[in-house]
Amino acid sequence: MALKATVFKAHLQIADMDRSYYHDHSLTLAQHPSETDARMMVRLLAFALNASPTLSFSKGLSDDGEAELWEKNITGEIDLWIEFGQSDEKWLRKACNKARRVKLFAYGGRAVPVWWKQNQAVLAHHRNLQIWEIPENNVLELALLVSRSMNLQCNIHEGQVWLSDANRSMLVEPVLLQDFT
Repeated sequence: MALKATVFKAHLQIADMDRSYYHDHSLTLAQHPSETDARMMVRLLAFALNASPTLSFSKGLSDDGEAELWEKNITGEIDLWIEFGQSDEKWLRKACNKARRVKLFAYGGRAVPVWWKQNQAVLAHHRNLQIWEIPENNVLELALLVSRSMNLQCNIHEGQVWLSDANRSMLVEPVLLQDFT
């Protein structure tokens, strides 16, 4: 028998001063049985950093042909495709061919610099690809915010992300590895 996803509810209040975006989002996150709490929270962080009225979670891990987080326009074209982890170039090339913009949020501690060194040259050819690294200490802290029902505040200013719940507040400072060219 296949294991089912665990459902989490998140009320996310976003104040993004960098983009002048201020909005509340009520989200339902399905955590795949193979997904860790930390990875799920990296997905939530990426949502906060790219939030818009049309940004949505997809089937993600359950469907190889879809982004885990994406934004489609009214014609159904993909404006933004967001991936996580240390994706291979073939998968990112596929995403770059399907979407106007692609963002990768890499995490994994000491493995990220190794992955980046091996892939930097070939990934630089993708002009619509932006790559961010989420530092490992931030990923571990994000996992501490997990609960089945989350009420989170997110403040973004000058690239710094303050994420808090009723009990704790943390600073996340994503590192830009590659920007759109």
